[in-house]
Amino acid sequence: MTIKQISVFLENKPGALRKMIDTLADKNINLRSLTLVESQDFGLARIITDDPYNTSTVLREEGYVTSIVPVFAVEMPDEPGGLTSVLGVLSDNDININYLYAFTGSKKNAAYVVLRIEEIEKAKSVFISNGIKPLCSEELL
Repeated sequence: MTIKQISVFLENKPGALRKMIDTLADKNINLRSLTLVESQDFGLARIITDDPYNTSTVLREEGYVTSIVPVFAVEMPDEPGGLTSVLGVLSDNDININYLYAFTGSKKNAAYVVLRIEEIEKAKSVFISNGIKPLCSEELL
């Protein structure tokens, strides 16, 4: 399953992230995940919501520059070395990771990793053959 992640360019100044989050809250859009990277002049928020197309439309109407990119998510054990099994499957199959972010949710002993991978179909196949189930955005708790 492919998840649609929204990348949002933000000015690197106080209050910019809050303004974007307030915009989403005002439209009753719930975030499933959020990560933020920065540079000198701008930030890049990467978000997953339950409705990526509506989210992107809302943000664009408010003047934000956005793009929707496919990402991939899997569940992993919430324990030391839990990420190793995911990374091992990818490296053993010569699949490169552009970026990733990981987090825990409400499910006991589980964590999640979201990956930006060019070879998504190949990654899905090798994960499934190694007993690692791909997730949809609703499963990111």
